[in-house]
Amino acid sequence: MPSESSVIEVQNLRRVYKGKVAADDVSVHVPGGCVFGLLGESGAGKTTLIRHLIGLLKPQQGTVRVLGRDPVADPEGTLSRIGYLSEDRDLPGWMRVDELMRYTRGLYPKWDEAFAQELRERFDLNPAQKVGTLSKGQKAKAGLICALAHRPELLILDEPSSGLDPVVRRHILSAVMRNVAAEGRTILFSSHLLDEVERVADFVAIMHRGKVLLCDALPKILESHRHLHLEFPKALAQAPKIDSALHCDGSGTTWRILCDGSADKIRAQAAKAGVKITGESRPTLEDIFVARVGY
Repeated sequence: MPSESSVIEVQNLRRVYKGKVAADDVSVHVPGGCVFGLLGESGAGKTTLIRHLIGLLKPQQGTVRVLGRDPVADPEGTLSRIGYLSEDRDLPGWMRVDELMRYTRGLYPKWDEAFAQELRERFDLNPAQKVGTLSKGQKAKAGLICALAHRPELLILDEPSSGLDPVVRRHILSAVMRNVAAEGRTILFSSHLLDEVERVADFVAIMHRGKVLLCDALPKILESHRHLHLEFPKALAQAPKIDSALHCDGSGTTWRILCDGSADKIRAQAAKAGVKITGESRPTLEDIFVARVGY
């Protein structure tokens, strides 16, 4: 629920493109000082939501407030406090890296030049290299410098790991995100890399076809879901139909089901049907995502 401490408050947002619903009654509330992961397959509505947050789109229905302001009505008061990295890394290719940094510095009075240079060295970027000649991963690093160096209150990253190798993702991006959050600032990032989200996020929202299917603190989401391992007396030719099960996989007499808060109900069903529960385990965020989205 929204509160005075919410950095982002989106309420009943709806957006339609050429007859296709891109945001369907979306409500998301992001607390201050957290890392918030936005999950969804391509076309789920993540980028549409982010474009509303930075004021590129005006809500057709519903409301959007970022840092207590309307990003469309007050772009200067909002964007000066936000760091943003777009998925397509739309940086001016004709500039050198050092020119890009100087240009961006002029936009933000709170630009920290020492921090910017520290990031450039950490990311191993040549200041004299043209942005247009950078690799996809290098452009992501250059974009991160521009988004981070003015130490924004809110950092919005749209697929920040796109183009980054696994070592950079784990040892640089994750560290940067955690450092920002440790300073009491807020990060919202979209990603299709579920293991990365599970590693760094405090809160998670899962989007699918423009809807928010699940939005909560990550530990609560993980703790409220269970895998139950079932042993049937006879081999089954197809997956058993079990009420309250989100997902079921297995073969023969051995099956595993994923449930959310309904484990006791399923245990009772199993006992009544003569099915033995051989164990329980905690699913990963990827397991939960797949079950919710329906892959």
